[in-house]
Amino acid sequence: MSRLLEVMDQMAVVLNSLQEVMDAEQQQLSAGHVNGSALQRITEDKSSLLATLDYLEQLRRAAQKTEDPASTAISQRWQMITQKTQHLLDINQHNGWLLEEQLARNEQALAVLKPHQEPNLYGADGQATTVSRGGNKKITI
Repeated sequence: MSRLLEVMDQMAVVLNSLQEVMDAEQQQLSAGHVNGSALQRITEDKSSLLATLDYLEQLRRAAQKTEDPASTAISQRWQMITQKTQHLLDINQHNGWLLEEQLARNEQALAVLKPHQEPNLYGADGQATTVSRGGNKKITI
């Protein structure tokens, strides 16, 4: 098997792994409650796979210079890679929309909570503030 075909096969494996990670990301973002640590781990996995894919793309381009890219096997693999990449682009766009919705819900929740927040516990000097709670009693926080 040629080096170009080997690299393209490795790209296909990474793209399949990337789809699994992006599917897990979609499940997290679609859930009623997002698990922040799980989403962070998914993001790290996705970044790692994208870095690997970038490296393999560099290898593919180098190998393509020395081999005949017109072979049927290479054309078939490339078609599969481009289809998978397009599918992953669609998943990524959908996940982006889900993330935007999640951020909007978080902003709405913060807007509801903001008027009810406690007064500042610390002053500009970093020291605890003194809050007067009716009468002559002063409470230091």
